[in-house]
Amino acid sequence: MGQIVGIDLGTTFSAVGYLDQQGPRLIPNALGDVLTPSAVGFDTDGHLLVGRAAKELQVVQPERCVSAFKRYMGTDWTIELAGRRYLPEELSSLILKSLRQDAEAHFKGVVDRAVITVPAYFNEPQRQATMRAGQLAGLTVERILNEPTAAAIAYGAADAKAEKSLVVFDLGGGTFDVSVVEQFEGTLEVRASAGEVFLGGEDFTNALVARVLESKGLVFERVEAEAPRLVSRLRQECEQAKKRLSSCAETTVRLPNAQGEFPGQAPVITITRSDFERWTTHILNRIDIPIRRALGDAKLSKDDVHDLVLVGGATRMPQVVDRLKWLFGRDPVCRLNPDETVALGAAVQAGLIDRHEQVEELVVTDVAPFTLGIEIARDLASRIRDGYFMPIINRNTTIPVSRVERVYTIHNNQTYMEIRIYQGESRRVEGNLLLGKVTVQGIPRGPAGQAVDVRFTYDLNGVLEVEAVVVETQQKVMHVITRHARGMSDAELQRAIAAMNRLKTHPREEAVNRFLLRRAERVYQELPLGEREFLDRLLSAFEEALETQNEEEIVGMRLALEEFLNRVDSSGQDDHGDQ
Repeated sequence: MGQIVGIDLGTTFSAVGYLDQQGPRLIPNALGDVLTPSAVGFDTDGHLLVGRAAKELQVVQPERCVSAFKRYMGTDWTIELAGRRYLPEELSSLILKSLRQDAEAHFKGVVDRAVITVPAYFNEPQRQATMRAGQLAGLTVERILNEPTAAAIAYGAADAKAEKSLVVFDLGGGTFDVSVVEQFEGTLEVRASAGEVFLGGEDFTNALVARVLESKGLVFERVEAEAPRLVSRLRQECEQAKKRLSSCAETTVRLPNAQGEFPGQAPVITITRSDFERWTTHILNRIDIPIRRALGDAKLSKDDVHDLVLVGGATRMPQVVDRLKWLFGRDPVCRLNPDETVALGAAVQAGLIDRHEQVEELVVTDVAPFTLGIEIARDLASRIRDGYFMPIINRNTTIPVSRVERVYTIHNNQTYMEIRIYQGESRRVEGNLLLGKVTVQGIPRGPAGQAVDVRFTYDLNGVLEVEAVVVETQQKVMHVITRHARGMSDAELQRAIAAMNRLKTHPREEAVNRFLLRRAERVYQELPLGEREFLDRLLSAFEEALETQNEEEIVGMRLALEEFLNRVDSSGQDDHGDQ
């Protein structure tokens, strides 16, 4: 068995580390840097470039390089490089292989095991794609570790005796996570996590690029399609300007020509920090809801938090720090390099798996980032309506975990049941992610109400095992979710069209009802679990009233639902667009 390492596979930078007697350490790459840009490219001779070399080539020949592909993990997105199309996990495997080679050069031996970090809000297909990337790189992935959990481990390992509540705020290059962590008696217990997989420093940079182009009467999307070298070079300029604005009040950006070059009289645009902050306010606003959601799920207020830990390079931006000061009423903590914290935590986790004596008394628990459940039907006004989501494992449940729920046949003499497995926070399955299906056959004939127990078992790597048992016969069906079934079948498409057609002839087509349903569905996803149950009952009653088409009943339930929403959702009462 070879050496085990911890790897932060980031959107913009990646790093690899290990644990020794002095603590976690990062391994430098061939250039002597501990951070390797997450970029892949091919030169004109077809040679593979990874890291800084690829990043440099990307500025001048963007068509030969790619970065930020982590954002597409778990999807069918591909890109053509050097005459071949690559999936995100294939590109990620090239980064991982480069890091593995750096580690093997350091240890002068085989490195074949790894802990790899992912955003806490990565879904099941994204986690599976990350594991495949590790396998493609020749690594046995011992653990998929959430990035804010890794950061908490890094801080906890450095101060193991402390007892406190932490909020880990992780704003990286492409993703955002926030986790609430309790530290006590050598234990790190993740209480709740929330976030967004499309929010990070790249978005701030792109906003700056778009504004610079706009100042010259140019449209970002059109220029990117017609002059990619201009945009690539300008993005580099804006990235540097963004960093300078963290320490100065004003800077300049040069506008390259269509070839990505700076002629002698290249236009120069002056940008102030206040300009940049104003242009990116709409992006920064998106951090608020995940923070509130994580605190709500953990049943903590901001006053219960002892330390606010900053992780990720984007937390260096003053507007991010100022927003957090305003939200929490205190200064954030940043004792470790925010670019390196996740990798250091991954290294500690690798040591835990290897039973390293340095961390033999440290215990770490984590949570499921999403709710997992199945599709069910409900009886509304004596009519069976499908498409409802029944949670089996709620989000932020400590993992590993196993939960069982009982479901029943809805038709007489029903001998089989198709169980559709979903991940997400919407009460309707159409708003959640389909993970797979399990077909249960051999249900005894009889009246509706034959019982089937559905058990979900969810492990630390995000692998879900589904077991369905026919209660009367004890016949079992087992299925391990290992791959996301992408796309929609013809039958599913026809059902979706039929559902839309039904809505067109229903009272919910009325504007006030349609708006209220949409608002309630959004608020449902943002509420703590306890208040969700009450809103679910209100929504079900309102939907049942809509089914009856009794105007008096509809109005009564609408008022009750509006009253509840106005109490718990201040943003929905004054929603006039971006601020």
